[in-house]
Amino acid sequence: MPRLLRPFSPSATGLRLGALTLALLLAPSARAGLFDDEEARRAILDLRTRITTNDDAAKARSAELAQANAQLLEQLQQLRRGLLELSTQLDAMKADNARLRGSNEQLQRDQQKAQQDQQALATSVAELQRQLKDQLASVQDRLKKVEPVKVSVDGRDFLADPDEKRGYDAALAALRTGDFDKGAAALTGFLRRWPESGYGDSARFWLANALYGQKNYKDAIATFRSVVSNAPEHPRAPEALLSIASCQVEMKDTKTARKTIEELIKAYPQSEAANAGRERLAGLKG
Repeated sequence: MPRLLRPFSPSATGLRLGALTLALLLAPSARAGLFDDEEARRAILDLRTRITTNDDAAKARSAELAQANAQLLEQLQQLRRGLLELSTQLDAMKADNARLRGSNEQLQRDQQKAQQDQQALATSVAELQRQLKDQLASVQDRLKKVEPVKVSVDGRDFLADPDEKRGYDAALAALRTGDFDKGAAALTGFLRRWPESGYGDSARFWLANALYGQKNYKDAIATFRSVVSNAPEHPRAPEALLSIASCQVEMKDTKTARKTIEELIKAYPQSEAANAGRERLAGLKG
């Protein structure tokens, strides 16, 4: 019959053996636990070291970022100041441009005003020149009226004022009309106004003729005699002596008339008046 296994009952030896066996079985596990804790500690230390390193790096990075932010902020402030200065300069440039536009507009207005003034001045100058030209012409006309002119009367050349010449011509024109009164008055007035005139001797000769025409023989003789006495070389002097003889004949003073004709022939023997006196002398009695 088969042998039945006896139930196991522990004994002291068996207990020891079991404990030893259990210890042997548990030893690797214990060692493994010890090793796991060490590694965990090392891992924790490493982790702490990494965390510390990361914290330091983070702090350094944060510091760098803070510094960068500060620099960026400074740059932004500088940029803001630069923009402000640029804006101020731009406003100043706008103001300068406005002033320049104003100055340019004012300059244009001034130029227009200057052109208008120049045109007005040119017009004024032209008008002044015209006025001066008219005044000069007027002055020249007046000068012509008073400027001495060269005249030739009875073979004599001299200078006479224009008014003087007109006065003499007007007096002779009156005498030529046969109005002896008007002619005598005009010649008398002429000699009174221009006593030193170059026309004087000729004017006195014709005044004596006007007096003769008035039958004022006495004054006519005196006037003719003044021509002969003042200007014996005058071309009219021989005629004056012959006219004196004619006045004396009209006064019935034949004797004196003969003496006057003889004086004429003696003083101016080659004159036409002397030839006429010779013919008249033959007919005179007394």
